[in-house]
Amino acid sequence: MNINDILSVENLTMRFGGIVAVNDLSFTAERGKITALIGPNGAGKTTVFNCITGFYKPTSGTIRLRNGDDEWRLEKLNDFRISKIAKVARTFQNIRLFPGMTALENLMVAQHNTLMRASGFTFLGLFGVPSYRAAEKAAIDLARYWLDQIDLLERADDAAGNLPYGDQRRLEIARAMCTEPALLCLDEPAAGLNARESAALNELLLKIRADHGTSILLIEHDMSVVMEISDHINVLDYGVQIADGTPQEIRDNPKVIAAYLGADEEEAIAVMEGET
Repeated sequence: MNINDILSVENLTMRFGGIVAVNDLSFTAERGKITALIGPNGAGKTTVFNCITGFYKPTSGTIRLRNGDDEWRLEKLNDFRISKIAKVARTFQNIRLFPGMTALENLMVAQHNTLMRASGFTFLGLFGVPSYRAAEKAAIDLARYWLDQIDLLERADDAAGNLPYGDQRRLEIARAMCTEPALLCLDEPAAGLNARESAALNELLLKIRADHGTSILLIEHDMSVVMEISDHINVLDYGVQIADGTPQEIRDNPKVIAAYLGADEEEAIAVMEGET
């Protein structure tokens, strides 16, 4: 594992019965960078995410995450330990906020581990002991900070379910950031967004990378998002990596174009060259 890499996936395979969803996949994600995982529908992208975040146990392969001096074998950890100890946070294709809770409360929920430790895992919080009051204030301050970062501070007391769709998308990312992750995994964060909302998402993710040094692993179908913000792109097709490189290299790769067109490589080259 390279010292500059936060994540190393080696020979990852995931089978569901006789179906091979991911086949001998290897890639890395560099620390402090935005790495994208793209490909047509059914390429295996979300399966890879589910293996990284512990929702699936891979059939074979290794997934290493290095955070400071610590290195974790994620395929050997339960999902809650991957989140709590290895500091990996994720969002999902479908928004999973608590719609009846306020925006602020949704961000407080993300910090329950910190608050539980401060309460001594007992009822000390009910008695207002100083250590718990200090932890609660810090949690509120962090939640308000992230609400401010996504321009929702004025709507802190509004129910999350009443927010516009684009605001809910950004709130879910802010909730993940309240766990102070080393690696933030985003599963199609631009799904359903209009052009203005996609631009706001790009700005937020670039700010997270620049201001917090958070490493981001991104699945996305919106190529305007992928090409604008990604430092490195990995392309899957039928569970196999067919290309990786910079956005420009991926944009010009005939194998990638063929995969998205449903054509063969020669036809893709013809399209690139403007031939009929």
